[in-house]
Amino acid sequence: RLNIIDTPGHVDFTIEVERSLRVLDGAVCVLDGNQGVEPQTETVWRQADKYNVPRIVFVNKMDKIGADFYNCVEEIVDRVAGKPVCIQLPIGSENNFKGIIDLVRMKAVVWEDEGLGAKYHDEEIPADLADKAAEYRFKLVEAAVELDDDAMSAYLEGVEPDEATLKRLIRKAVIGRHFNPVLCGSAFKNKGVQPLLDAVVDYLP
Repeated sequence: RLNIIDTPGHVDFTIEVERSLRVLDGAVCVLDGNQGVEPQTETVWRQADKYNVPRIVFVNKMDKIGADFYNCVEEIVDRVAGKPVCIQLPIGSENNFKGIIDLVRMKAVVWEDEGLGAKYHDEEIPADLADKAAEYRFKLVEAAVELDDDAMSAYLEGVEPDEATLKRLIRKAVIGRHFNPVLCGSAFKNKGVQPLLDAVVDYLP
């Protein structure tokens, strides 16, 4: 069973957010894909650091004009000194946002036009995004295996962690606050919400 507390992002509710953070086991930091890390994001991130709250990041509004996933990831480093590690990449953006690349499974997840975001299916990763997916998968695996001697030894011998091992290591990273997994989607269009909920179950305490 999960208890979800939806905290307001407005500066007027800073104290209420801090009270909530005191009792949380984990948090999802939601960024606007267009605005990135905003001043109030910085405040809440510092509060979460203060209470040692493990967190994952969801870059929302990927269907919005001007949405830039990779800029948001850079801002997590530059503005809040976070340690973002992408576990998803977007397929398209703005009006062309149609799915995500799941870097754990190395599959594309594409939402169907019908079904209001409830219907989606796996595909092979698009050829034009294969190199980028491989690059970010490499970064993910490198960050994950550093947390486990056996996984690191196997990796140095050329054996990549399987899906179950990689999920276990990501969970260990989140709980230990070694890095922040980054996901993406559009809550308004119900794209990326289901994988986000799976990530909450798989990776947060």
